[in-house]
Amino acid sequence: MENNILETDIYAIALHHRFQWEEAQDSYVILFPEGMVKLHGGAGEILKRLDGKVSVGDVVADLKVAFPDAPDIEKDILGMFDLALGKAWLRKIN
Repeated sequence: MENNILETDIYAIALHHRFQWEEAQDSYVILFPEGMVKLHGGAGEILKRLDGKVSVGDVVADLKVAFPDAPDIEKDILGMFDLALGKAWLRKIN
């Protein structure tokens, strides 16, 4: 699924979903009425930055600074946004 994600878009975790660190899973998870999704590596780093105020461009810029040695990080970040939107884990604020 290809979503038209712009760097000015602002997202937050979808209603009826909760994003949190789960000690028992040793990872970030998304909890929702139907179950739970365990997020691996960078997915949690991306989603923990989504507060309904920062833009996609802000998230990309922040992660480029946090992980300067990660090649093609922008492509990976946009891929995660695309996946999360396709799974309805996110809602668009603006």
